[in-house]
Amino acid sequence: MNGLEISPFIQSLPKVELHVHIEGTLTPALRWKLAKRNSIKLPYDTYEDLVASYAVTYNHRKEVNGDNGAPTFLEAFYAGCQALQTEDDFYELAMEYFNKAKQMNLRYVEPMFSTQDHIKRGVPAQNVLNGYLRAQRDGPGKYGVRSNWIFCFLRDHPVQEGVDAYEEALPWAKTESGKGLFHAVGLASNEYDRPPLLFEQAFRRAKSDGLHVTMHCDVDQKDAADHVHEAIFNILDGQGTERIDHGLNAVDEPKLIEGLKERGIPLTLCPHAYHRRQKAEVLFPKITKLWNEGVKICINSDDPTYMHNVWIDGNMQKVYTYCSMGKSDMIELVRNAVDASWAEPNVKRAILEELDAIDVTAGDCST
Repeated sequence: MNGLEISPFIQSLPKVELHVHIEGTLTPALRWKLAKRNSIKLPYDTYEDLVASYAVTYNHRKEVNGDNGAPTFLEAFYAGCQALQTEDDFYELAMEYFNKAKQMNLRYVEPMFSTQDHIKRGVPAQNVLNGYLRAQRDGPGKYGVRSNWIFCFLRDHPVQEGVDAYEEALPWAKTESGKGLFHAVGLASNEYDRPPLLFEQAFRRAKSDGLHVTMHCDVDQKDAADHVHEAIFNILDGQGTERIDHGLNAVDEPKLIEGLKERGIPLTLCPHAYHRRQKAEVLFPKITKLWNEGVKICINSDDPTYMHNVWIDGNMQKVYTYCSMGKSDMIELVRNAVDASWAEPNVKRAILEELDAIDVTAGDCST
């Protein structure tokens, strides 16, 4: 992880994660196991070859940077999904993430998922939804990790396809008559020439159903700042989104920073995802600027197994180190995540009480 080790303070800090794609937590070991179980042939002769494939530094924007012959990030991501077939597969994926979350001292998470790509592969949506629902219910008792989930529209697919997938998934939503799996909708996948406003109809429908709305505004993508502008000022008839995932390019325009602050829109940043493409001396001053300007940011992992196995603790350590933050700052970042979350009030209260009890004057071996 760029030579950094996770400090005892970061390790012990109670955490909240609001930006993680559950399929992006699929480890090589679980992928190998599920492929064998489901008779899915992998393009690797040995497990060691599969593990080595995760070490590629992905140029995940052929449309922007050209094709260097390596698989793009999204190609690798969706190739991994091929191993997921049954309800038990999706349950096991989520429970393995919750186990990892427990090890990192996570208290609450809002994983993102979609059904569209799985449906196109012939996997019934109920396999996805029931698997994750079982994990949501078992997570607190087995690992002490509570969760509410985010249903994502795949923005490089037709909008109506996403709306249809949402309609099919709605009985699993956190509505008066729903099963309570997901409480929000978002956007995921490649946003090249796919601005947020294309999905206005879908966002309005979700809002009318009582769900929250967030959306990706990817970093240094084509028209990145314009997408952030739409998310702040134009989405939902000008009300704006409730959260923005990534959104780092807000630093490019003062109006965007002011809009985020005035409307109280948090950013769910994933520093290592950007550090793969930007030098530390370029990236971390941007995060510091947002912090100093008073934008509400929090730190997350994105797709850790496809991003050099850097999870939320590693992302937080990078900010702690490269942004020269103190312990109080790191605690405030977690507070931001709690405030930005859509967790139940009792869950928020319990985490905030934990944070209040941390002694920032203690040595780094203790909180």
